[in-house]
Amino acid sequence: MPEPMSMPMTELFCKGFLFDMDGILISSLGSVERSWRAWAIANHIDPDLAIRTAHGCRAIETVRKLRPDLDDHAELRRIEEMEISDQEGVTALDGVPALLASLPAARWTVVTSATERLARVRLAAADLAVPAQFITADSVSEGKPHPAPYLRGAALLGLNPADCIVFEDSGSGAIAGRAAGSTVLATLFSHTAQELHAAHHLVRNLTAVHIDWLPESENFRVRFHPLPRP
Repeated sequence: MPEPMSMPMTELFCKGFLFDMDGILISSLGSVERSWRAWAIANHIDPDLAIRTAHGCRAIETVRKLRPDLDDHAELRRIEEMEISDQEGVTALDGVPALLASLPAARWTVVTSATERLARVRLAAADLAVPAQFITADSVSEGKPHPAPYLRGAALLGLNPADCIVFEDSGSGAIAGRAAGSTVLATLFSHTAQELHAAHHLVRNLTAVHIDWLPESENFRVRFHPLPRP
């Protein structure tokens, strides 16, 4: 499949970064899909539907959508255990360790739909630093595509959401970031360009993104060649 042509260089300026975890910082797609497939089969649900529904969303909300008759908290614990026990293939994505190492710790955090327990296990499996504070499924009462997770993430950094860039790979996450008032830069790791319609810009992956600190303005300059919209 030919690579899409890139557009001319784009420059953005911001004060902080909000990173989704799965599909942005780490590759955990195999674990996610194996776990939800097994859960779906055990609960008489179409596995492909379960996987599509789960991507980018809190597990407890996925359970409520697919099987509202079940005990959502009990099922959350069950799927959490399945995902935690399956770390095969969980690894940092290209360019991520160096990118995170280049950023001041106070200027970025993780905003994930995973539970805190699962997020810590996956970040450790990928050998990535765990932020001192970050936003998980346990931090909010409404998950992506609601803007609450990204609003909480910006507040955690002490920043206005408009001064943050959100990195996402799911449609629900892109909607959440945009609704929070942030600029959304999405990668094509797990979703198509059409599914990422809410993102402001698209790139293939984070290796295409270059970040510089501008001390005179206390801003970051973010440079990349965006992919064209279909």
